[in-house]
Order: sequence, then C-alpha cells, then structure tokens
Amino acid sequence: MNSRERILAAIEHRQPDRVPVDLGATPSSGISAIAYGNLKRHLGIADGHTRIYDVVQQLAQPEDFILDRFRVDVVDVGRSFNTNDNDWYDITLADGQKAQYPVWFRPERQPDGSYVARHRDGTELARMPAGGTFFDQTCFPYIDGYPSDYSGLREAMSKVLWAAFAHSPWDHAGEPDFWAQLRQRAIALRQSTDRAIMIACGCNLFEWGTFLRRMDNFLMDLYTEQKQVERLLDALMEVHMAGLGKVCEAVGDVVDILRFGDDLGTDSGPFMAPEIYRKLFKPRHTQLCAYVHRHTTMKTFLHSCGSIYALLPDLIEAGYDVINPVQTSCRNMEPERLKREFGRDICFWGGGCDTRAILNRATPQEVKDHVKRRLEIFSPGGGFVFNTVHNILPEVPPQNVVAMFEAIEEFNQ
Repeated sequence: MNSRERILAAIEHRQPDRVPVDLGATPSSGISAIAYGNLKRHLGIADGHTRIYDVVQQLAQPEDFILDRFRVDVVDVGRSFNTNDNDWYDITLADGQKAQYPVWFRPERQPDGSYVARHRDGTELARMPAGGTFFDQTCFPYIDGYPSDYSGLREAMSKVLWAAFAHSPWDHAGEPDFWAQLRQRAIALRQSTDRAIMIACGCNLFEWGTFLRRMDNFLMDLYTEQKQVERLLDALMEVHMAGLGKVCEAVGDVVDILRFGDDLGTDSGPFMAPEIYRKLFKPRHTQLCAYVHRHTTMKTFLHSCGSIYALLPDLIEAGYDVINPVQTSCRNMEPERLKREFGRDICFWGGGCDTRAILNRATPQEVKDHVKRRLEIFSPGGGFVFNTVHNILPEVPPQNVVAMFEAIEEFNQ
C-alpha cells in the first residue's frame, strides 16, 4: 500500500499493511515549535526552518525530511500555501530558539515580556504571557449577551482569535482567488505525494458558543437559555454550510479527509448531558456530515477532546468516520474499552501515546513499551491511525519522540 491507501484502509476498517501514522496533518495532531526545534537539534538536522503555521498554539509545520524519516502517511493541504521564504519572518521563541512566523502575524511585545495580538481595528484579541508557549483568547464578542439579530455574526467571529489568526490555508481566505488557489494547490500537492491529504474545516458549534459567550456563560446557557442557544446555532449553521459548500466544491474530489472540530468532553465526562447534545448539536452535526458524504468522496473527521464515551454512539450515528485525539487518560476512555465497543464503527485517530504523563515524563524505554501496548490494542482490523493524544508539547524530550516512532517501526516489522 502507499500512504494514501493505508490511511483510507484504516478509516474503512480494513487491515492496512502497516499502522498508518500522522504527525502535523491537523492542529490537534502536531508538534509545538519548541519541541520541533529540539527534535531537529537532537537528530543533528541544521537545515530548514521551524515555521509556526498555527500561531495560536505555536505549532510547527513538519518539513518533508521529518515526514520521510518517521514515515508519516498524511499531510494538511495548508502546507501548499506560504511556500516562499518571503512568506515568513524570523522570531525568537520563549526558550531562545529561532523560528519563523507568517508575515501577516505581528504580535506586539509588551514591557513585561508578554505579547498582544490585535484585530485590524486595534481590539486586543489574544495574549501570550512572558515565557508562554501559546496565545490565550481575551476577546469574547457576546460576553454581555446575545444580539437581537445575527447580521453582524461574521464580524463578531472575526474578533475571536481562532478566526482572526487562522492557520493555512485559511489565512488566505480573504484573497479574491482563494477558492481557485485552494483547488490548484490541492491538486498539485496530490500529484507530488502519495500521502493522504487533510483539510481542516472547523464548523464548530459548541465551541463557537464558548468562543463568543465565554465558557462559563455558554455552559449555563445550554440549560437556561436554550432558545437563545438555538438561535445562535442556526446562525452559525448558515455560515458553516456556506463555507462547507465552497470547500466541497473546490476540493471534494481531491482531498481525502475533512476535519471538523468541537471539543465536547472534560476529564470526567461530556460538557453536557447526552440529552442536551442530542437536542442541540447532534442534528446539526448530522447535517454537516451528510453534506460532505453526499457531495464528496472525503471522510469526516471530528476532533473532540475529553471523555466523550457517553456521546460516541451519537457521534457515530451523526456520521463521523474518524474521532480524534482519543484522550485515553479521561474517564471511560480506556483503549481496550473503546476498541471493543466502538472499534468496528469509527476510526480512532490518536490515543497512540499519552501526552499527559508518558511522552513528557517517562524514559524512552517506557515510552516504547507504552506505545507498543497501544498498537496491540488499537491496530487489529484497521480502524486506527497512530497519533499522540493531542499535540506534542514543548517540554517533551526529543529522545522520547524518537523512541515513540521507533516503537511504531518495530511494531510494523
């Protein structure tokens, strides 16, 4: 199998020739810029650049030689944008390493060493403290209440850091020829690699409620202001369906996987009772998935952190083909349980190495043993793509990253 065939086999619950691997195909399956620089230094690689394509989370775009070395099987279509040296400029990371930002992102350094990122009208949207390794949201457009109408929704959304400082290809979305560019670049990428291709499309619903209203307010609204929540969700769906239609038209026959996002879980369970999810979110998630499956050949991928065991039957019914990051340290998210109960119905993309206590703290041999055990659980019968539980964070020793990929290689032999 080539990489694309391997990924698609896994998603379709066919046993691939080897466990397929992701590193950096999504902003929830990547590696922080600091960890990436440390990894390159550990490997003795002085060439190339640490380019931060996701400026909010400070994630590096893995270079081709890293993808080749670790036999990565999937890439993000966004890497086909910002390909020239003059698309980037040099910066210094919190640990003193050199890296690069895209030229459009110009956060302001403050006297205390923190950084502020602003909207085009000067509004502060995000802040990174001195020594920090990601930006925090500071602007919540609907924090004081819901608007009487949603004619200004797109402008409000533009003042949320995830939209204002979007990663590629969406940092080019305002350009007049963006959709033609997206198709052209996606076709060129597909012709240049046999790796599967991913596109992140967002279409978050619960999360947009928290972005606009702030988490504490929106969680209360789910129970006390359901009519207002539904008005907001309907308005969001209008925006999402318009964008999704354009994505499907532009690359639905070129890209292999479309990534949605909606974090639905905490450490101990879902953010809401399953009944609330079924009433407010499931019908809309079903509509999104059905549109993709009806109009394209793409598989649907949902990123949802936390303990979502109680929601997995509903997510499967809604039409998701893939779930990520498979946060196995959370309640009821034990790998054996997930594989036994849902392994025939959804592909687990993640869960391959715990990033909370193992990858960052264990010895290389302990990492290897842990990864091999996860592979033994998740890989039989397909339905699994190896990825860490969310991103590889700055404190992860590079020796452990190498040990993780060595374990996969040894398992695949």
